[in-house]
Amino acid sequence: PHDEDVFEHFATSQLARVGLDGAVTLLADPNIYMGFTPSPDGRYLLVNTIHRPFSYLVPASRFPSYADVVDASDGSLIHRLADKPAIENVPTGFGSTYLGVRSQGWRQDESATLAWVEAIDGGDGKVEADARDAMFQLAAPFHGTPERIATLKYRYAGAYWSDDGFFLVQERWVQNRARRMYRVDEDGNQSLVLDVSYEDRYADPGSPMFTKGAHGYVMATSGGSVYFSGAGASADGQRPFVQLRNLSDGSVEEVFRSRDPRYESPIDLVGDSQLLIRTEAVDDPPNYALVNLRSGETTAVTDFPHPYPDLRDVHKELITYERKDGVKLSATLYLPPGYDRDRDGPLPALVWAYPREFKSAAAASQTSGSPFRFTSVSASGAVPFVTRGYAVINNAAMPVIGEGDAQPNDSFVEQLVMNAEAAIDAGASRGVVDPERVAIAGHSYGAFMTANLLAHSDLFRAGIARSGAYNRSLTPFGFQAEPRTFWEAPETYFAMSPFMNANHVDEPILLIHGMADNNSGTFPVQSERFYHALKGLGGTARLVMLPHESHGYRARESVMHMLWETSNWLDNHVRDAVPGRVSVDGPVGDG
Repeated sequence: PHDEDVFEHFATSQLARVGLDGAVTLLADPNIYMGFTPSPDGRYLLVNTIHRPFSYLVPASRFPSYADVVDASDGSLIHRLADKPAIENVPTGFGSTYLGVRSQGWRQDESATLAWVEAIDGGDGKVEADARDAMFQLAAPFHGTPERIATLKYRYAGAYWSDDGFFLVQERWVQNRARRMYRVDEDGNQSLVLDVSYEDRYADPGSPMFTKGAHGYVMATSGGSVYFSGAGASADGQRPFVQLRNLSDGSVEEVFRSRDPRYESPIDLVGDSQLLIRTEAVDDPPNYALVNLRSGETTAVTDFPHPYPDLRDVHKELITYERKDGVKLSATLYLPPGYDRDRDGPLPALVWAYPREFKSAAAASQTSGSPFRFTSVSASGAVPFVTRGYAVINNAAMPVIGEGDAQPNDSFVEQLVMNAEAAIDAGASRGVVDPERVAIAGHSYGAFMTANLLAHSDLFRAGIARSGAYNRSLTPFGFQAEPRTFWEAPETYFAMSPFMNANHVDEPILLIHGMADNNSGTFPVQSERFYHALKGLGGTARLVMLPHESHGYRARESVMHMLWETSNWLDNHVRDAVPGRVSVDGPVGDG
């Protein structure tokens, strides 16, 4: 009870309206507000609050809650849209959800009309059903019976409003990777206008663009067609685009495409003839510019300088290669400034990756990334270590494929090893990577990958695993794209768990974890128990727990310490490794 009082005290806030003159008007009573949005006409607020009894099983976002419409002038209650109990008993499996109102919001094409979604299949994604979700609406003054405006075969994944007498609604389904979009007209006619696989990046049509409409932000249209923007993935890398998509006949007119050797991302339409873009190149930091869609002329809007000119000469290359079963892979290779292959020879290397599941080998083989993006440096990634003399194989593709009825994770380990072997070979075949001095690293699921590769292969000298999970019996209701529970696939959970295979980890591993990690699959105990298992088995391991940090690290001292630990670990166990054996001595130690 004391914890509940403390939570209520610190989470309670007060809604207020602040005028342009600075005058403050308090609205309604203090409450635990989770969010609010004004109606397009400004007369109402849709307010979401949580209340007692608080749950001890789920996070605050799933506590009992109200969705209320209140008067924007004084905060008085107009209509209670939903009274939701604690969300504690959602059916297991992907595609499952809770019953009742969800995804509530205002229609942006009307002055004050609520729209929301409800499950009509009982919320259980494992139950066969012809339709799973329905959309409803209720206009001000919020009396009467809600009107059903759309019925969805799969789970709702967003709505796009327009001022042209129709709207688009999107659905997704994890089991078959489906992404579908319907057009719904004013008369209620509903027609399917897009049906793609969301893991097929080459066929991704993008998403609608927006403009200011009569009431709110609505889809940007022209002559009955809708402007879409997307990443433009291709075998040569991403080329972002803007297209006009005719929803009646499916025809597409290309309005803009990123122009080599720059990476140009659409941001917003400006009028009917200009496009605001974010433009960058390998040695040119991101800036904003206006493109005249008629002439193609580009006018600079900003001129930000290079944030780290000392790294201007870092070599960056999008590389493609194959693993031994023929699946095509890609990664971005970074080499230190001033490096000369003939003069300096092969370098020690760091591979940074994150596994991803696919239901199609063709989709897994698609190239990701772009050869023209600015060489940005984030302390949380691997690129900084190019300044320490390492070749960095960044975002190395780690697909795990399960076609047809096969589940990807049933061959997780075998595919992971093939991916890693191919990445090392790609660097070594170019003469820039010393295959005897390579480290593997990753964050979260990438940390899980790191531990598995050390347990099931001898490809790497050492590993760095940040904020990972290592015992899958502690995530028994699925993880990532694994749809089965521990009790449905115990052998898979066991085989994939580095903790269960700790006796096979015979390379040094650095474990880093935030002490306040509240990510449901990566509680700090995961690293603590894995470390104790490794040490008890005589392994070389170091555990670094960062105070007050969650799943990602934010404090300057935490980030700097993480970089110091990682740099020392790499230098001791990879760069200075004695050929033919693992180095276990050095300044970092194994404690």
